[in-house]
Amino acid sequence: MLYNPIKFRNLELPNRWVMSPMCMYSSENGVATDFHYVHYGSRAQGGTGLIMVEATAVVPEGRITPKCMGIWNDEQAAKLGEIVKFIKNNTKSKTAIQLAHAGRKSSTWENKQLTLDNGGWETSSASDIPYDESERKPNSLTVEEIKETVQQFKIAAQRSVDVGFDIIEIHAAHGYLVHQFLSPLSNTRMDEYGGNLENRSRILVEIVDAVNEVLDENHPLFVRISATEYAENGWDLEESIELSKILKSKNVDLIDVSSGGNIQGAKIPVFPGYQVPFCEEIKKEADIATGAVGLITSTEQAEGILLQNKADLIFVAREMLRNPYLAVEGSFIESEDCFFPHQYDRARI
Repeated sequence: MLYNPIKFRNLELPNRWVMSPMCMYSSENGVATDFHYVHYGSRAQGGTGLIMVEATAVVPEGRITPKCMGIWNDEQAAKLGEIVKFIKNNTKSKTAIQLAHAGRKSSTWENKQLTLDNGGWETSSASDIPYDESERKPNSLTVEEIKETVQQFKIAAQRSVDVGFDIIEIHAAHGYLVHQFLSPLSNTRMDEYGGNLENRSRILVEIVDAVNEVLDENHPLFVRISATEYAENGWDLEESIELSKILKSKNVDLIDVSSGGNIQGAKIPVFPGYQVPFCEEIKKEADIATGAVGLITSTEQAEGILLQNKADLIFVAREMLRNPYLAVEGSFIESEDCFFPHQYDRARI
């Protein structure tokens, strides 16, 4: 199954391997560099079906660090477009971008909040609750500011489509801004954006609706969520399933299932494939396509997840950093067809 094509809307991916979005902390003023050109291009040459660009901020203050990627201006979009063009012209990979806003977890470097006199900036969130009690309190977004944020995601999505990206993913996981709204532990608002699940998910639904306005049947929409935050009375699998049902009704094509990131010090049991059970439950209970991620390191492991109908796509992170040619090497082992640059044909097994 790993090497079977799969369609989302009218877009067909050549196989089920996905390069998971991973921050590289190597951008200059939000602009991709030559490093990114080689970084993403090499994984596409390695046969990966979908190359997803790292979390890309829709506004400057939405970056996790000063070195994170952005797409709030045309210069940033144009550089990303060069990467997309190379991939399209030289490989069979499709391309995606993960649009993000870090909220209260922005203005950091090496996992520490930057001071305002050392390159940092004021942060914002659903409520004025900091990620760590030692950090500055974030500003609680006003309703007007929330509406502006929704439009910033829409504008970023339009730029992404204009430069050739095939798929848009909204980052609603890992304790970043949208997740901060979803969680009752970080969202204590009393207005229409706080309280019950419908209200806490309102910003995400509004972003989905806005982004879908610039997409067509050739451009699918994915959403990454944290299935649980491993904290008592926090966001959990049950709410993730209910959210996924809502997102399916809003024309979201796949839920990219991760976990954690919103609660400082949460105890996370980590083992190979540790997030796959969440992925399986959401796929089954919400009846929506899902992507599995989390210490997936081999072709055999990935194939097993698909054969057991636990996911539809396999998102690989660290193992793809170690081995850009993971997908094509797996095809050699399985005697499957996978893109391999014709210039390298003499190296086929």
